[in-house]
Amino acid sequence: MSGPRRRALITGASSGIGESYARLLAAQGFDLVITARRADRLAMLAQTLRTRDGVEVLELPLDLARADGARSLIDAVEDRGLTIDYLVSNAGYALEEDFLDAAWSRHEAFLDILLKGVVELSHAFVPGMIERGWGRVVNVASVASFLNLTAGSLYGPVKAFVLAFSRSMRADLHGTGVHMTALCPGYTRTEFFRNIGVEEKILKLPRCILLEVDRVVADADRAVVRNRAVCVPGFIYKLLVASSRILPLSTTGHRRFRSTLPAPR
Repeated sequence: MSGPRRRALITGASSGIGESYARLLAAQGFDLVITARRADRLAMLAQTLRTRDGVEVLELPLDLARADGARSLIDAVEDRGLTIDYLVSNAGYALEEDFLDAAWSRHEAFLDILLKGVVELSHAFVPGMIERGWGRVVNVASVASFLNLTAGSLYGPVKAFVLAFSRSMRADLHGTGVHMTALCPGYTRTEFFRNIGVEEKILKLPRCILLEVDRVVADADRAVVRNRAVCVPGFIYKLLVASSRILPLSTTGHRRFRSTLPAPR
C-alpha cells in the first residue's frame, strides 16, 4: 500500500469472519481497529498482527448488543482522532428460541447489533470516506437474506434488510470512490454454530456446502474492491440464491417444512 496507511474497523473480530478479515487486511498493510466482547482474544490477535505485519492495532472490547454499543464504538474511534477507510460490519449471532418464545429484551439486543449497529456505523464513517474520495464497506449479511427459510426467527428478515441497505447505499455512493458490498455467506467453518449449540450438525455437512472462512473473506475483499453490490461465496450457494427466485414461499417458509439446521452464516 503506497502513501499513508489506511485504517480498517472490524466488528466481531475475535473469531471467524472478523478475525480472518483482520488478518487479511493487516497483511495488506492496513492499520486496524478491532472490536468484540472478548478482550483476551482481541489482545492476542492484536499482538500477533503487530508482530507479523508491523501495523498499528487498537483493540476496543465492547458489546455492540447494548443499546449504546455502536455509539460507544464510534465515540471511542472519534475521541482518538482516527479515520476509518475500510469498515467491516461483521458482529452478530443467532438466537436459539423461536421469535415468539424469546423475551423481547433478547430480540432488542439482537436488533441493536445486527441491524441498528450496521446502519449507525455506516452513517458515522461513510461521510468521511466520501470526503477523502476512497472507502470500502462490507456488511455481513447471509444467504438467508434471499431465502424465506428462517420461520420463527428474525435472522433471515434482518439479514434481508442488511442486503437491501447495502444495495441501496452502493447506488447512492456511485462516483464517490466509496464501495459497499453485502457479503452473503452460507454455512462457514467458524465458531458461529458452536455458540448456538449446533456445531456437530454443521460439521457433518458435505464439504461442498461447508465453506472455509479465509475463502469467504478473500471473496468479500475482492468483491468490494471491484465495487460489486453482493458477494455470495461458493458455487452451490450462488446456485441456491438463483433458484430461490422460483421457490414457492409457501413451501420454504411454512413451519412444517422448517429445516432442522439453523440459517446459513
